[in-house]
Amino acid sequence: MYPEFGLIALIFAGFIALLQSSIPLVGIRYKRPELIASAGPLSALVFVAILISYYYLTMSFLQDDFSVVYVANNSNSLLPWYYKFSAVWGAHEGSMLLWVLVLVGWTLAVSIFSRHLQKDFRAVALASQGMLALGFILFLVFTSNPFERLLPFSAPEGSDLNPLLQDVGLIFHPPMLYMGYVGFSVAFSFALAALVCGKLDPIWAKWLRPWTNIAWAFLTAGIALGSWWAYYELGWGGWWFWDPVENASLMPWIVGTALVHSLAVAEKRNLFQSWTVLLAIVAFSLSLLGTFLVRSGVLTSVHSFASDPERGLYILIFLFIVIGGSLFLYGLRMGDLKPTTGFEPLSAESMLLVNNLLLTLFASVVLLGTLYPLLIESLGMQSVSVGPPYFNLFLVIIGAPLMLFMGLGQRMRWRRDDMSRVLKSIPLPLIVSLVLAIVFAAMLGSFKAGLVGALFLAIWVVSHLIEDLRAKYLSGGLSKTLKSLTWWGMCTAHIGIAVLAVGIGLSAALTESVDVRMEAGTKVELAGYEFEFDGVYQEPGPNYTAQVAEVFVWKDGFPEAQLYPEKRRYLAGGDVLTEAGIDAGIGRDLFVSMGESLEGGAWAVRIQVKPFIRWTWFGAIFMALGGVIGILDRRYRMPAITDSEGSQSTNDQSQAST
Repeated sequence: MYPEFGLIALIFAGFIALLQSSIPLVGIRYKRPELIASAGPLSALVFVAILISYYYLTMSFLQDDFSVVYVANNSNSLLPWYYKFSAVWGAHEGSMLLWVLVLVGWTLAVSIFSRHLQKDFRAVALASQGMLALGFILFLVFTSNPFERLLPFSAPEGSDLNPLLQDVGLIFHPPMLYMGYVGFSVAFSFALAALVCGKLDPIWAKWLRPWTNIAWAFLTAGIALGSWWAYYELGWGGWWFWDPVENASLMPWIVGTALVHSLAVAEKRNLFQSWTVLLAIVAFSLSLLGTFLVRSGVLTSVHSFASDPERGLYILIFLFIVIGGSLFLYGLRMGDLKPTTGFEPLSAESMLLVNNLLLTLFASVVLLGTLYPLLIESLGMQSVSVGPPYFNLFLVIIGAPLMLFMGLGQRMRWRRDDMSRVLKSIPLPLIVSLVLAIVFAAMLGSFKAGLVGALFLAIWVVSHLIEDLRAKYLSGGLSKTLKSLTWWGMCTAHIGIAVLAVGIGLSAALTESVDVRMEAGTKVELAGYEFEFDGVYQEPGPNYTAQVAEVFVWKDGFPEAQLYPEKRRYLAGGDVLTEAGIDAGIGRDLFVSMGESLEGGAWAVRIQVKPFIRWTWFGAIFMALGGVIGILDRRYRMPAITDSEGSQSTNDQSQAST
């Protein structure tokens, strides 16, 4: 009866979500405080119902209930319990139920931690979240029911979970990614509430900043986990392929990054309100677009859950309603979103505006490169492919000036700066960055443009942070700066960008690779390392058998590492999967993966030496950590003060603008 209970809970959640999305708005219309106040309890009830539904689907997996179509298609009795647990979101139906669970979880968090907000504003935000939940619940019930039964007979055994997903990285990657994806729904709902209630001021930005920061941090961590999984699990040793599904998560991250910076200006200077609202709408809209791309059946990818086109049509209509409706509301209220203050071309505001424009341009480039092949195909024209060269070109063209302005903008003053002061602040970081980039390039033995450029930009960003600290120390303002967790969060995230740039630039420039035929006793030299193939042996796994190669690595005559790449054959479906052998290090990775078996007991083997590849994920960790640190600033823990009419006090507004 687990599936039936789960479906009943899902339908009940849809009914309550309908009430959540309507009753508070009726209360606002007719000024009924008890109806307005119902938004919080209703959001809690929806969360409990969805949690119960998710629990019953999970129990169906853990108890091998192969009478459920979704369980039979994505599990097997031989599957370890922890992969049965993650198999719940291993395909379309379960992943969408997880999406809804995360969505109503964010809604409950907003309900609990935003009780101090003006009541009408809070009610509109929660009602907006309820509408989103209702849309996805209806999608599950009518097109993607995860509780559908195999009747009158059940499958004796399941088909098994996709072997690519039987990995620890995929236990954590989708939930983390969804926490970021869906987290932007809070920014979206706050933007709609601001448009409806006319609450676009520094207090609104203060409300929204911590929610946006934590969603951005989750999405950063989720993307990094996916990149790490692709690196070691797919066998090709790459960490980003510009796959359409990878791009689907990258686009909202880019726009979310712009939103984080725009909110800083909105809170600090009461500027960019119109732009900030638009970014909030676009960030979540791109999350919905990613959902459409991944789950509509229009894409085929190792990451995607290609499905029935009818599901894609539903999501496309839902996408049109959500995005079209929010942009229509934005258009109606745009005239009311005029800035109340100004700024000069040479100021911190102008640098952040340039930052926003460059990020938006890059998101547009990624969107065009992702959708263009689909558009051409839909028109019946000859299919085209937009690959890494296109994206990498624009990454350099847009990323380089973005980092230059990032470094310079860290030291700019608000409202207006002095040209002579700015010019005096440039030479020292410029000289230090050039000299150190050349020195490090010489130490690495390469002067490739990408390597030197990445080093220069990374040092440029960090040197401006150091110079900013020095300037504040000389002016006596260092103590106040060091007490600001917002400042520390910014520094940590920007250092993460610098570390990421080093990882991308150096690994791209210095990686060496060779594909060879190897048998017992074969030795291959690459990048100063000697790889010795010592043969292959059989090893059983919990639900697979593996052929494991033993590879010894030597450097300067001394043992460096032992690697054990595998070729696994899964028992349930007979799928074959490559597991790379990796010796990880801060300065380099040694990467060996097995290809096909050859005659005479030999194997096709790919050997790679990948310098500084780990720095890409170190950088992402720093960026995510920066987002978390920023929300710990004490002013985001101080409840907004409301008067008897529910309006914000001028005292709180002055604190937010400080």
